[in-house]
Amino acid sequence: MIKIFDTTLRDGEQSPGCSMNLYEKLQMARQLERLGVDIIEAGFPAASQGDFESVQAIARSLKKTVICGLARCTKNDIDAVYDAIKDANFKRIHVFIATSDIHLKYKLKKTRKEVLADIAEYVSYAKSLVDDIEFSCEDASRTDLDFLCEAVDIAIQNGATTINLPDTVGYAVPEEYANMIKTVIDNVPNADKVDISVHCHNDLGLAVANSLAAVGVGATQVECTINGIGERAGNAACEEIVMALKTRHDYYGKDTAIKTTEIMRTSNLLQQITATRVSPTKPIVGKNVFAHESGIHQHGVLQDKSTYEIMDPAMIGLVETENLVLGKHSGKHALRAKLEELGYEVDDAQMEEVFVDFKNIADSKKQIYDRDIHALMLREYQKVSGGYELVDYSSFTSNGKESKTIIKLSDGKETIERVGSGAGPVDAAFDCMANIVGDKFQLEDFAIHSVTRGKDALGETFLSLRSNGQVFNGKGLSNDIIKSSIIAYVNAVNQQAQLQD
Repeated sequence: MIKIFDTTLRDGEQSPGCSMNLYEKLQMARQLERLGVDIIEAGFPAASQGDFESVQAIARSLKKTVICGLARCTKNDIDAVYDAIKDANFKRIHVFIATSDIHLKYKLKKTRKEVLADIAEYVSYAKSLVDDIEFSCEDASRTDLDFLCEAVDIAIQNGATTINLPDTVGYAVPEEYANMIKTVIDNVPNADKVDISVHCHNDLGLAVANSLAAVGVGATQVECTINGIGERAGNAACEEIVMALKTRHDYYGKDTAIKTTEIMRTSNLLQQITATRVSPTKPIVGKNVFAHESGIHQHGVLQDKSTYEIMDPAMIGLVETENLVLGKHSGKHALRAKLEELGYEVDDAQMEEVFVDFKNIADSKKQIYDRDIHALMLREYQKVSGGYELVDYSSFTSNGKESKTIIKLSDGKETIERVGSGAGPVDAAFDCMANIVGDKFQLEDFAIHSVTRGKDALGETFLSLRSNGQVFNGKGLSNDIIKSSIIAYVNAVNQQAQLQD
């Protein structure tokens, strides 16, 4: 059995534009647990108070999955991880240090002897706090093999139960990477008594290939992210690893605990949270993966799907029809039942707020689908208490003329009304917002996506505003794209104001 170690919430979140707030991380973690991943690397608790709090919340919320936090070889980092995960049912501390000569010389400025001493000291210290310890040799794929074996041996002697050998910079090729894994397994005493883990980056497009090559020679854990998000070119994609092992079980002979019918839902949730859409040709989850335009392909599929489809779309939870769930006559009990079915936990106070927003959507939309509910809940979790609130707006536009948008906002004390102008109604709305909040924000990114099909489909607006070197993300949801754009702008502004407070 191959363990799946998901680092979407740690390494994946380091991808530009993929940052998540605490509530978004909680929803993603709950979905990862439904997906069936064995270990969730929930964050880097020593990095910030926000990271600590999100790891702690996930540790307290999840019941079945091992919750892991990342730590450098320092006592403060390890203590921060322990304090964040100590309430988890199953907990792991992940300690790492670089082992390649290039990292030792330019980053750590340490000798090999000093690094080995650090490994012994801090792995044993982590072991004194919890039993489940993972140790990573950062930049293992560029580390001298003899020294790599020595470092792994020291880690195992001092209590490591999982050894991770990352291709940190995406430099390795499959044959070379597999040889490194096999060398460690064959030459380190007791390597067969621990899990051997791999963590591959995709700089050369080989992350999945390298991971699978390692599995082929004895690796027992694969570290990956949903949709392959991560720093630079990203990480090995969880869905690709899992479906490769499942589809080519005849070759690898290995299974995972992943519930593959949750793959599409997990991918879609991450795309909604981060506003990062995958390529149409992205393996497993891209919208073109099961589409056949070529006449020859269409003819073959009509005769027998196996001619051009090596996977059944249902295996990953991809179905032809949307799941119609609720309408404007649905009550609180029906909505709460649906929220529980979709994995959302809400208290009575939250339920009141969610129900008001649900009824507003239901009044303007005939058919409400599961994806509409997901979008609604993500908006709820992105709300910031206090700050500005949209009261009303009106927009005027015609072909060849400058558009005008008037916005009324409440700041809790008074109602502010301004007018803006621009090349279109959204441009005019943003000009109006700048007139209200000042010119300290610069629009970094802006995108609108349809949540479901139909002319009354909800539109999700995602935008990023930059202010004083920091980027603040906002989301809006409405079947009126001007309104959703204004709400997204307001949310981003409120995020900045909350940080200042």
